[in-house]
Amino acid sequence: MSKHRKKEQDAAAAEAAVADAAAAAETPAEAPAAEPDPLEAARAEAARNWDLYLRERAELENFRKRTQRDKEEFRIFTRKELLLEVLPVLDNLERALEHAGRNGETQGLVEGVSMTVTQFRKVVEDFGARPITSIGAPFDANLHQAMAQAETAEQPPGTVVSEYQKGYLLQDRLLRPALVVVAKAPAAPAAETTEE
Repeated sequence: MSKHRKKEQDAAAAEAAVADAAAAAETPAEAPAAEPDPLEAARAEAARNWDLYLRERAELENFRKRTQRDKEEFRIFTRKELLLEVLPVLDNLERALEHAGRNGETQGLVEGVSMTVTQFRKVVEDFGARPITSIGAPFDANLHQAMAQAETAEQPPGTVVSEYQKGYLLQDRLLRPALVVVAKAPAAPAAETTEE
């Protein structure tokens, strides 16, 4: 049986060889690979280099913009530290001026403190900080910090009626919130009870 099997395999191999030879005779011979055109290769390399140039140029421009933005933010927030140190001094001078004006103390003290307050305000404004207008405005948790509530019928509920400390913005960002008193509706009068 193994001889019979071997003959079958040899016959199958011979038939396959004849079929391959016939297929090769029908198929035309392939042309040898053409040599690449040097001009096309140079153009392709130039296109790759141009693309790399444009990408590097865009990366450089993005880096410049990012650096400029970081520099501006650094400049703003270095001012923030100075302003946070100066503002309490300005607050105390304004309180002294308000207190002196109420008690009718000497005019010279009032004028001196007033001039100092004016100078401090100018310095604060020159550094880009501006006060938040709070009194009479609706309470805004982004700008105000409520310290107390006051019952009043003169202002609608939720309105700022007075201010303990001014708030300031630095380049439209909150530097310091205003410490405020917020209006609330007056309590309803208690019903009178009569004793018999």
